[in-house]
Amino acid sequence: MNDQNKNLILATVLSFVVLMGWFFLFPPQEPPQPEAPVAEQTAAPTGETTAATPPGLAQEGGTAPPAAGEAAADSPRIAIDTPSLTGSIALTGGRIDDLSLRNYHESLDPGSAEVSLLSPVGQPQAYYAMFGWAPGGDLDFAAVPGATTPWQVESGETLAPGAPVSLIWDNGAGLVFRRTISIDDKFMFSVTQSVENTTETQQRLAPYGLVARHGEPDSKKFFILHEGVVRMSDGALEEIKYNKMPDLDVVAREQAPAEVTSVADKGWIGFTDKYWMTTLIPAQGSGFTSVAKYVPGSDIYQTETRLPTVTVAPGETREITSQLFAGAKEWETIKNYQAAGVDRFIDSIDWGWFFFLTKPIFWLLHELHAIIGNMGWSIIVLTLILKIILFPLAYKSYASMAKMKELQPEMEKIKEKAGDDRMKMQQEMMALYKKEKVNPAAGCLPILLQIPIFFSLYKVIFVTLELRHAAWLGWIRDLSAPDPSSILNLFGLMPWGVPDPASFFAILSLGVLPILLGVSMWLQQKLNPAPSDPTQQMIFAWMPWVFMFMLGNFASGLVLYWITNNTLTFIQQYTIMRRHGYKPDIFGNIKSSFGFLKRKKKDAK
Repeated sequence: MNDQNKNLILATVLSFVVLMGWFFLFPPQEPPQPEAPVAEQTAAPTGETTAATPPGLAQEGGTAPPAAGEAAADSPRIAIDTPSLTGSIALTGGRIDDLSLRNYHESLDPGSAEVSLLSPVGQPQAYYAMFGWAPGGDLDFAAVPGATTPWQVESGETLAPGAPVSLIWDNGAGLVFRRTISIDDKFMFSVTQSVENTTETQQRLAPYGLVARHGEPDSKKFFILHEGVVRMSDGALEEIKYNKMPDLDVVAREQAPAEVTSVADKGWIGFTDKYWMTTLIPAQGSGFTSVAKYVPGSDIYQTETRLPTVTVAPGETREITSQLFAGAKEWETIKNYQAAGVDRFIDSIDWGWFFFLTKPIFWLLHELHAIIGNMGWSIIVLTLILKIILFPLAYKSYASMAKMKELQPEMEKIKEKAGDDRMKMQQEMMALYKKEKVNPAAGCLPILLQIPIFFSLYKVIFVTLELRHAAWLGWIRDLSAPDPSSILNLFGLMPWGVPDPASFFAILSLGVLPILLGVSMWLQQKLNPAPSDPTQQMIFAWMPWVFMFMLGNFASGLVLYWITNNTLTFIQQYTIMRRHGYKPDIFGNIKSSFGFLKRKKKDAK
């Protein structure tokens, strides 16, 4: 076997192994399943479940906020109506617990339901944000607003951009609490909490914010995707998956009640899903305590921002303002919030290990889409740009391969001359490579470099919202989903259905794009004659079709990238080979491959 074939087989096998591992570790996304109803939880008195601040991290005189309690879903409400959000705020507890994303739907059908982000207790998988004050000094929880506090509307009828609402509650013991909530035209709430002390003694309390989820959300788990807690603490990003939070609670029984981080200057914390996020953002430039915890008795996952205790003198009013992001992880929107002062907010998007590639790749894709207006064509142009960037390396690689073909007669002479002396043969081969300035491993380098680029583009297509429900042309209406056509019903010409995408048999339901992928790989293979060894010939004959089935249920955008990449690689390699005096006999190689299959069939008989 010559060195060129060895390198080609090595690169192909390596790519196959990597993609096989990728296929099993990161299977294609299954369609969302309907949520199963859960039993309504029994209401618990305010403050019945509390968590003390861990030793050494307590604010002076401060107490941690209670674990999120219960409030009726039919609470009196004040409406939320913005260009991006609809919903309401419960006056019981003052919770932001009813929120839908106006511009996003559950399916491609424009008549389908809007994506629901937050929901009140009493609904399946309640999810909400709440703000309040933890008591300090001589105060107790009855003296501060909590989960069941009956807030009254002081001003405002509907929360909208430029139209804030103000809530008020008098504890009847000399403290008057107010909460003013405003919102922009996207997904950012501003919450200003104030307390007026009408008593004759100073009072001590600590403001807080919390986001709570009842139960772990129903979603398919992917190693490539982070869902759970995401937080930034003085420039350090941390991600905690849901299945790790109960482990924290086990540790908490012996050491501390929560995962706690002191933030000196800038930070935020919340829960992130694949496309949506709810995040608490204290005033940047001020310290706070960032908390992630799990309450096993209530099955509640909770994130908190605990702010320093304030002292309110008699007749004084103190206030604190913080923000809440609740919405879609739109790159442009989050980037604008970061520019407005939210530290490293763009990193709330899960860029992955290859962030140094995924970030610029997505930026380029975003800019191309702004110019072209179609994500499918943008992916094709992006692939062309990547090929141009890698062209010098590819040229060197293919030139080396062409040179190896020219040296083939001399290499055969060296093998005949060396006979069984393997060491002598290797020495003379290396001398020949050095003399002719040929690197026999150069052919593998472009393939190895394409692997992280392939993974990075897969990550971009998988996690970024901008490709969700993005159409290309014809039947491809969602580049983040597999090709919906199927060879099993002749691509829609026959009246019968196809296997469910989540079933095992879906791998047989090949669409147009996966078939084009297999053909493009097969044609690229025909630039070189098939190896003389029958085993190698068999591996090469099956490889394109194995990849075709493996990638058949991957996102259409990724398959489109791979088809484009294969096509450009074919043109590139063919042109370079011709420039170096080697004319690939493509039709002859195709004919010989069919001849090989005929011989195999004859031998079998």
